[in-house]
Amino acid sequence: MCRLFGMTTGGPRVHATFWLLDAPDSLNSQSRRMPDGTGLGWFSLGGEPVRDRAPIAAFEDADFNAEARDIVSHTFMSHVRYASTGRPEVHNSHPFVMDDRLFAHNGMVRGLDVIRSWLTDVERAPVQGRTDSELVFAYVTAEIRRHSDTAAGLIAAVRRIAAEVPVFALNILLAESGRLWALRYPDTHELWVLEQELGQDEAVCHLSSGREPGRVHVSAHRERAAAHVLASERMDDDPGWRLLEPGELLVAEGSTATSLFPFDRPAHRVSPDDLSVTEATSQT
Repeated sequence: MCRLFGMTTGGPRVHATFWLLDAPDSLNSQSRRMPDGTGLGWFSLGGEPVRDRAPIAAFEDADFNAEARDIVSHTFMSHVRYASTGRPEVHNSHPFVMDDRLFAHNGMVRGLDVIRSWLTDVERAPVQGRTDSELVFAYVTAEIRRHSDTAAGLIAAVRRIAAEVPVFALNILLAESGRLWALRYPDTHELWVLEQELGQDEAVCHLSSGREPGRVHVSAHRERAAAHVLASERMDDDPGWRLLEPGELLVAEGSTATSLFPFDRPAHRVSPDDLSVTEATSQT
């Protein structure tokens, strides 16, 4: 199963090094189980999304490791991939970029020809890979344009997908400059949130979870900032991690996070028994 990571402060620019490289269950560590692609996305000083992707594991990717230490941004998104739809190649690696937004997905939907039929030629044009994730993003982007509102467009897209095509899991991270949407849908895969206060003189994170005991000192930030961290699994032993509810859409912006519950159950839910061997392996 692919793994997601997102973080936003809403404004102050910070590092995400601890979560990407140094945490007990960092993205770098998770990539040893998810070796089919790595991506890191962030936002420039001008607010434009930037991303670097490769069809290799994060722990083997020198660029990922350098960027994880050097990049500062108010919003980050990262993904390590276990391929189910689309072979390992750069165009199938997350995050994807359309209309100045970043997108990453964990899960699986079927009926891709149906989703493709909902899009015009212009709306399909940005799709370069062969994943269900990128096609879902193209449709989400089209609905955002139609509604002229990100939340409304995302909700409309997920509602139609859930009503008309088979869904196994649709966990989504969607980011604009300084704002992050996180969806756990329905309840197949986990998605966790942690509200963290940055800017302490020295933050010390204790390593546990069966790993070599010790402590990691997280470099302090020049100004205090509340960050929301989203992840497919708890990345350290902080007791503040909260599992999103099934169907919960969390909107995080700085110190503020709002939860919405706008979705019914999928009309055509795919059960684990319905998965092929390849699908079952990738979704474990």
